[in-house]
This record gives sequence, C-alpha cells and structure tokens, in this order.
Amino acid sequence: MMQYYIQTREALKRLRADQDGVVSFEYVIVAACVVAAVLFAFGATGSGVMGQALSTAIASIVGKLPT
Repeated sequence: MMQYYIQTREALKRLRADQDGVVSFEYVIVAACVVAAVLFAFGATGSGVMGQALSTAIASIVGKLPT
C-alpha cells in the first residue's frame, strides 16, 4: 500500500511541475466555460435569450422589407 502512495505522490509532483500540462488543462477549462456560456445564451435548441432576441430582430427586419 505504501508503494502505491509513493507512486501517486511522485506522479502528482511531476504533474505539478509540468507547465505544459497545466496550460492545456486551463484551455480545457476555458473551452468548457465558452460552451456553457453559448448554451446559456442560445439554449440547447436555440430557444435561449439570445436566440429569441435574434429571431425577433430578424422577423422585424423581414417585416419591414418591401414585397
């Protein structure tokens, strides 16, 4: 059991010192936040706040076009 503890501790030390791994992990976090923000704004089906505002604006513009 002590051997696994030492191996885990050493692996965590290497991970902490690995700056490339930290940067790529930060990119994963930022990408997840961007996806969450887009889903929040537009909604999963496009019926979010931004999706409704865009639909209303487009309908208003189309309604003002001469036929």
